[in-house]
Amino acid sequence: MMNKRQATNYLEFPTSPDAFEDLQTMHHFSHSHHPIALVSLQDPFTCSGCKERGAGKRFACHKCDFQLHDFCALSPPLLEAHPLHVHHQLLFYSKPKTGGIRWSTCNVCGKPNKGFMFKCNFCHFQMHPCCAMLSDQINYPSLHTHPLNLLPPYHDQLFVCRECTRKRSGRLYGCRVCGYHLHAVCAKDLINGLKVNNTEKPSVLGPAVWYASQAVIEFIGGLIDGIGEGVGEALVQNVTRSAGRRNGTRRI
Repeated sequence: MMNKRQATNYLEFPTSPDAFEDLQTMHHFSHSHHPIALVSLQDPFTCSGCKERGAGKRFACHKCDFQLHDFCALSPPLLEAHPLHVHHQLLFYSKPKTGGIRWSTCNVCGKPNKGFMFKCNFCHFQMHPCCAMLSDQINYPSLHTHPLNLLPPYHDQLFVCRECTRKRSGRLYGCRVCGYHLHAVCAKDLINGLKVNNTEKPSVLGPAVWYASQAVIEFIGGLIDGIGEGVGEALVQNVTRSAGRRNGTRRI
């Protein structure tokens, strides 16, 4: 069983989630009754930890629909001298403090904190685990050819983000070469897999259902040689289409 302190051997913030490719299965404190395994599915999902969306790589339970972003599953217990908050230590919290009628908001992306988060107990700065994967300078050649630097706070209403083409609350990155600007909340979609997998809406096809459907398809695939290739392939396609209709989605 892996605790959060041991998890820092696989992931350091901020960095790429690819740092823990070798980790396949773990027991997580937020889902102690079942192990979770590292999988990669194109279907979008809502993380059971931070309550934010994601797609692609995740830790998922084979027996239920529990899913965690990879960076949420391996969040360390604390962050020291994080580039987005260098002066104070940030502690990991699994649940936001309740009170009032509004959720507290992330100081990086400006969205509500509804689950896992890092928080400073000295000045109340807080951010999502996904935001903790960002730094004061980011470089995404697939999106923009030049490095992007984090602008000082309160610049969010001065510039239009080139990705979403609008102004909004939250921190903003800017290019010192050509004036390109990018919201931190838009940069998050490059980390959580939504941009890479080109997804828009969460899927109702949970990991447990997906694993079950794959087991059925593999079983039927083993019969193809015995009953003829053409008939067997048609049968597999039939099962896949039926599973998609029952779960409100369609496999590609």
